[in-house]
Amino acid sequence: MLAWLGTTSCGGPPPTPASEQPVAAVAAPPWFTEQAAETGLAFVHANGASGRLLYPEILPPGVGLVDIDNDGDLDVVVPQGRPLTERRAATSTTEGHGAGGPRLFRNDLTIGADGARTLRFTDRTAGSGLVMPEFALGIASGDIDDDGFVDLYVTGFDGSRLFRNRGDGTFADVTASSGVGSTGRLAVSAPFVDVDRDGRLDLYVAKHGAYRTDNRTFCPNPAGAPDYCPPQIYGGSPDRFYRNLGGGRFRDDTATALPGLTARPGLGVATADFDGDGWLDIFVANDGEPDFLWVNQRNGSFREVGLAAGVAVTGEGRAEASMGVDAGDFDNDGDEDLIVTELTGQGTNVFVNDGAGRFRDVSAASGIGGASLPATGWGTAWIDVDNDGWLDALTVNGTIIAQDGRAGRPFPYDQQKLLFRNLANGRFDVATGRAGPAFAASESGRGAAFGDLDNDGDVDVVVGNDNGPVQVLINEIGHAAHWVGLRLVGRHGRDVPGARVVVSRPGHPDLWRRARADGSYGSANDPRIVVGLGADGTAPAMRVRWPDGSEESWASVAVDTWTTVRQGTGR
Repeated sequence: MLAWLGTTSCGGPPPTPASEQPVAAVAAPPWFTEQAAETGLAFVHANGASGRLLYPEILPPGVGLVDIDNDGDLDVVVPQGRPLTERRAATSTTEGHGAGGPRLFRNDLTIGADGARTLRFTDRTAGSGLVMPEFALGIASGDIDDDGFVDLYVTGFDGSRLFRNRGDGTFADVTASSGVGSTGRLAVSAPFVDVDRDGRLDLYVAKHGAYRTDNRTFCPNPAGAPDYCPPQIYGGSPDRFYRNLGGGRFRDDTATALPGLTARPGLGVATADFDGDGWLDIFVANDGEPDFLWVNQRNGSFREVGLAAGVAVTGEGRAEASMGVDAGDFDNDGDEDLIVTELTGQGTNVFVNDGAGRFRDVSAASGIGGASLPATGWGTAWIDVDNDGWLDALTVNGTIIAQDGRAGRPFPYDQQKLLFRNLANGRFDVATGRAGPAFAASESGRGAAFGDLDNDGDVDVVVGNDNGPVQVLINEIGHAAHWVGLRLVGRHGRDVPGARVVVSRPGHPDLWRRARADGSYGSANDPRIVVGLGADGTAPAMRVRWPDGSEESWASVAVDTWTTVRQGTGR
């Protein structure tokens, strides 16, 4: 019924959070350590920037955490760039290896008899079939044909591509035969989501703009020098919706599914049941224009209600430069709240859900809005860093305006990451100083993917930096608390994005968490769920709401281990 995958020892309750204090006064150990070099994930993104200020250069890369080979650990996929003046033929099996296209790193995690974990990545790009001539930007993941192997959709400039996982470590380009097409100027985020409850994953592609490389418009930065322009300069492209027909085939159903669609520059996308009716909805972060909230009408179509729901603009009525997004229950009241990253001077937005899909802007009251004003945010997530049962927030940042005093940097658009710890009262403490030296490093952060790389029961982060090295941030404190690790598998044998689980224990609030690979920015997250339990190691009861509307419950679920939960095996 519940299949045991692995276990880890538990070392006691999480550390008590320190009050806000200067970084210099914070004691070790750090909450995260950066381990890209020692784990072998030797990847440096190259955006091909040559001083021509070609707009797509400012957008990548996303990151994918995907178990490509079904061995129980997360592999890493990162899109590589190239000079936009070149377009390479997708014929060489090594085309994606350092010269554009996605790079694939296999996770060769080993666990010793004493429980010690050794995390190691091996570059398996050559011969993988992950090749594309387009300028790659983001990663989306999902099992499109229910064969038990996760497939990849790689977004890009001048086209995106769908790769079917053959199950042997290689992929086939099925873009043309699948019906998703490869046309379209610019796309970054594209989640797979079953919107009609037919058991098949559909595809929403957020289009960002109609940019062309022959567009020679330049925009001055505050110093008067030419710099990258906002997307509104180039005009928008309408998003696309592809319905999964089964057998790996899709149909463009945009006109039916998204009536009244307008062209806006979409970036991050999060799918969740925002109004609590059991059907999955879609939130799209639009850059500089009102955000979309597409509410599922239960008939294969959506209704756009962003303004009426209170999430299209801020509480002051401003449309801001929304980029990254995540949905999660940060206040533990059973519904999906939103975090949306914005431009420097605007501050990250936090919207709290009333349970019926109506939202209130609590950016200032939460403490996140004001503390994030100096940052331009991209990848983000609600993440329970210390497994105390309350979702914290992490943002990856980097400007779109060249920074002064960055002599020697080929791409001077860097900023520091931010970490906010949930104080369990609607407010967040700035915890960046406790996160470790990796958070003091200034990088041009873009995509961020969140998942348990070493299967020790806490959430790690892989950060994609534009024109810079990838970062592997290993969580060093979460597994000190008790936790439940869950992989939710549907009747067709695949991970089920959109499934919601609630764990219940006497004397504690119910904890609602959602299986999802989408959210953040241009990235694919671990579809598994980590539920932090704090100091109480009592085995909780569990109930799962599956995307098809059915519910099941289990009297108890194992603590401090990973468990696979299969649909149809509960009460």
